[in-house]
Amino acid sequence: MIKINLLLVREARHKETARQQVIHALLFLSVTVAIMGGIQWYLLQKIHTTQHAITLAEGELNQLKTKIGQIENIKKLQGEVQKKLNVLKQLRAERYGPAKRLAALSDSTPDKVWLTKYTESGEGLSIAGIAYTEELIADFMKNLERSGQFNQVELLLSEQLDISGVKAKRFDLTCKLGAPRKESPKPQLPST
Repeated sequence: MIKINLLLVREARHKETARQQVIHALLFLSVTVAIMGGIQWYLLQKIHTTQHAITLAEGELNQLKTKIGQIENIKKLQGEVQKKLNVLKQLRAERYGPAKRLAALSDSTPDKVWLTKYTESGEGLSIAGIAYTEELIADFMKNLERSGQFNQVELLLSEQLDISGVKAKRFDLTCKLGAPRKESPKPQLPST
């Protein structure tokens, strides 16, 4: 019988199978490394794009903060200008007020009454003067009330004074500026 040595064929097949397995493993490893490299490259590009977008957004944010600061300054200046305009408006409205009051005071002052002090403080007014009689002081107070420029006229002081042998009365008055305020009528309930 002839003996055939199959051992060499088995060894050759075994070597061929091992070599194919090594080639497959290397091929699988290289594909895996290529895929991982692609994923790495993709993620790095995405990070770079996101960082660039963040940088642009921060630049825009800084520009907007600058604009907001400018807007706040403009609003502050606008408020200051509005206050100045309000003061001007008030001054224009009150431009003729003192002149009218002094004209009314002059017209209300009877002969033989001399004013020695005129002081305005807010809504109040104090007047001091000298008159020959108490009746002249009373007339002066009535005239002030009728003028429409003064209301709530009150006599604080009236005392006798001797000026070079002539008897006179020194007086102090207070009053409010402006016409008297009219009270609104109270609503009447319907009768049943």
